[in-house]
Amino acid sequence: MGNFIQQISDRVTVIASARLWLEDAAVQQLTTTAGLPGMLKVAGLPDLHPGRGYPVGAAFFSVGRFYPALVGNDIGCGMALWQTDLPAGRGKLDKLDKQIGNLDQPVNDDEWAVLVGSDQSLLERREALSEALAVAGLGQEHLRSLGTIGRGNHFAELQMIDQLECADSVSGAGVEHKCLQLLVHSGSRGLGQAVLSSHVAAFGHSGLAPEGIAAQAYLQQHAAAVQFAELNRALIGARILHRLRCRARLVLDVNHNTVTPARIDDQLGWLHRKGATPSDCGLVMLPGSRDDYSYMLEPLTDHCAVSLQSLAHGAGRKWQRSECKDRLIARATPSQLSRTSLGGRVICNDRALIYEEAAQAYKRVDSVLACLVGAGLVRVLYRSKPVLTYKTRGECC
Repeated sequence: MGNFIQQISDRVTVIASARLWLEDAAVQQLTTTAGLPGMLKVAGLPDLHPGRGYPVGAAFFSVGRFYPALVGNDIGCGMALWQTDLPAGRGKLDKLDKQIGNLDQPVNDDEWAVLVGSDQSLLERREALSEALAVAGLGQEHLRSLGTIGRGNHFAELQMIDQLECADSVSGAGVEHKCLQLLVHSGSRGLGQAVLSSHVAAFGHSGLAPEGIAAQAYLQQHAAAVQFAELNRALIGARILHRLRCRARLVLDVNHNTVTPARIDDQLGWLHRKGATPSDCGLVMLPGSRDDYSYMLEPLTDHCAVSLQSLAHGAGRKWQRSECKDRLIARATPSQLSRTSLGGRVICNDRALIYEEAAQAYKRVDSVLACLVGAGLVRVLYRSKPVLTYKTRGECC
């Protein structure tokens, strides 16, 4: 275990082997963040990479104050997984592609009526979200983007299991290895950005004392944004599953951009996760790039304190977005990047985004997984490969 846990200082821990490549800038951001007032511990995960001022792929524990800027602009971003009844290996990619159609546009009235007809809880959740937005002083216009994926590293992906590690646990989780799974990665869309922008305009990057009026107002908006993100993933899933004419069961839904009260080493404080999956909420997914495997993981609790009850949420970027196209344009066309080495297809008609999200821009997910396993944080239940990944049909979404 020790070979996979680097103690940078008394406050800074990095879950990574000495051989795993990490950018110095990311480790420096981690160390700088550890110096914020009230910050007791920070943990960098194997997918650690630099962000806008703060590192992504990390967790932060503070007492006496919390930091909205650490959560960032996509509050509630996370992943949901459904088990479908679509037989794996039988569906033709062209047919699946055509059935899914265009998900860039918001849900219209006709589609909404169909979805609610199949699941009345969607209407109840939307009404509850509308009320939460009003109470938090946030605009109802944000509801229009519900059911859309967004840009960046967000996606919806049909996957098939190709390697079982623990069949009993997989079956107990309600996963059927002979059928396809649907994984959706998305968040609070423009709502999270509005919440962060409002906070930064008023307070900059200063933390908030939790008992203050400003802190309570932020936490109310944060809760509404998390509620939005969870309903957004549910609607994306409902749209796809309806178009594929299949039945499905929700297996998991976890957030990886949040700030929540927590107890770490018998101290009460605030746990910030920025691109970090919780290890205390059941099974989690570790997705690779769109041309790499994904893994279903069972968190192990023996050593969860060292990682601040958090796990990697993906493979982690190697390249900045701004440099991807220049690095790849002579080596691959957008059409070539839309066909994966694992036999899958990527739907992404945004020429800039398909380069930014190319597999080469990310670490190999196996290298991240090895660190989590080596540190005693998880065990693998299964490995899956991408079949069809939806990013966007157009130049923008």
